[in-house]
Amino acid sequence: MAQRLKTDWILFLTVTVLVCFGLVMVYSASSIIAELKFHVNNTHFFVRQLGWAVFSFLILLYAMKRDYRAWNNPKIAFAGLGVVLLLLLVVYLSDSTSHRWLRAGPLSLQPSELAKPALALFLSFFLCKRLGAVNQKHTLGPLAVAISFIALTVAVADLGTAVVLVTTTVAVIFVAGIEYRYLAVCGALGIVLCLGFIVMKPYRLSRFIDFADKDHKILNKLDPNGHILKYAKQTASTSDPGYQQMQSKIAIGSGGFIGAGLMESKQKILFLPEAHTDFIYGVVGEETGFIGASLVLVGFVIILWRGIRTYMRVEDSFGRYLALSVTVCVVVQALMNISVVLGLFPNKGIPLPFISYGGTSLLSTLLLMGMLLSVSENAA
Repeated sequence: MAQRLKTDWILFLTVTVLVCFGLVMVYSASSIIAELKFHVNNTHFFVRQLGWAVFSFLILLYAMKRDYRAWNNPKIAFAGLGVVLLLLLVVYLSDSTSHRWLRAGPLSLQPSELAKPALALFLSFFLCKRLGAVNQKHTLGPLAVAISFIALTVAVADLGTAVVLVTTTVAVIFVAGIEYRYLAVCGALGIVLCLGFIVMKPYRLSRFIDFADKDHKILNKLDPNGHILKYAKQTASTSDPGYQQMQSKIAIGSGGFIGAGLMESKQKILFLPEAHTDFIYGVVGEETGFIGASLVLVGFVIILWRGIRTYMRVEDSFGRYLALSVTVCVVVQALMNISVVLGLFPNKGIPLPFISYGGTSLLSTLLLMGMLLSVSENAA
């Protein structure tokens, strides 16, 4: 029997603090727009997020107390991917506009978020079974097919999450020992497919152009007739695709060192779109200043530290790959969101883990943290 380790209280408390802080910021960021924009009670979004937080935390505790080795099972690994793919197909057919949400009365579910824990389990199981043979065609072929299929399915409606999934996969197979030539092929193919999905949606292309060539100097040389720009503006909701990032940077800049104080943000009053979801970090910066924004970053640094520590201490391959997959997935998503808010990355709708409003996102993130805590508790 493996020696049972104590709970990683540093990681557990960090997650708890981030969730609680997220609830406070969701209320602060959503209370005004709930009434002005959505015409509901000012606690509407907070109460819904609180309900998801309680449920998700119970899932975290359940996963944390399970022995992670029980998940090293083909039924779990393949069933997880299968269920997610089925839900993605259902949501694609039922949600004809955004292809993101599976709705049942007042409840809604975003299947693409569930792909993260499913991918972590699949990667860990598959690489554990093919230990030492990661560069063989019998490993690379099935792995490439499975990951490509789920990433492409997710990317149809949620390119940001697909990027997180692919980045997680690349990081894990790199550590597993994949040869650089195969890694280069994966990288090149990923870039080509990402550009293809950007071009597929005019609003994505518009955001990319605004980020990479805001003054259209390069674009005008490549396309003097303006066909590309005309196509990109077909579904633009605003004449300025960089509007959200501009407003978020104004919010962060106006927060200064200590911030304007909780509930005192001005940008959230219909200036900053998605203030309680994808761009909540802008409200964090405005209301809590450099101090608060930095502490949120510190929280994710702690998660990275404890995840890597767990990875290095685990002796079995499944636990090592699971700890690494979970850590990379959560940290990469956080860095992507913060980079978008700061204008360091093209605008892409992706929530900030633990902080942004969104029940499925919170559920997925806390399930991943429960997996990581399970590895830490049960590892030899």
